[in-house]
Amino acid sequence: MIEGISHITFVVKDLDKTTNLYKDLFGAKEVYNSGEQTHSLYKERFFMIGGQWIAVMENDDIINKTYHHIAFKINESDVDTYIKKIKELNLDMKPPRPRISGEGYSIYFYDYDHNLFELHTGTLEERLSTYKEVDRGE
Repeated sequence: MIEGISHITFVVKDLDKTTNLYKDLFGAKEVYNSGEQTHSLYKERFFMIGGQWIAVMENDDIINKTYHHIAFKINESDVDTYIKKIKELNLDMKPPRPRISGEGYSIYFYDYDHNLFELHTGTLEERLSTYKEVDRGE
């Protein structure tokens, strides 16, 4: 039986640049740095972000942007602060997708290596409740 998410791995071109991004934008705590070692496929660093283990590996072969992403929960009052930080870091921000009222607000942006992130104000419970209301026609 699945117990939950173990970790999330991103492949990036520059570990130092990504480390700075994660620490500055997400408040990440770096808990491991392989240095020049490659115990896995590539050099890697591990971070804790909001209690979640995020693994980041370095490889130059990154091409496309996709909708595959990880979403971090943020408070609605922090939206403007995060938008400002994302712009200051010169990250590619996507326009918000259309939303149903009550579903929460999302900021979508790509990091330097085309990994998509979402900062989301809603919760799963709020989204399910909103969808249920829409499905009932309320």
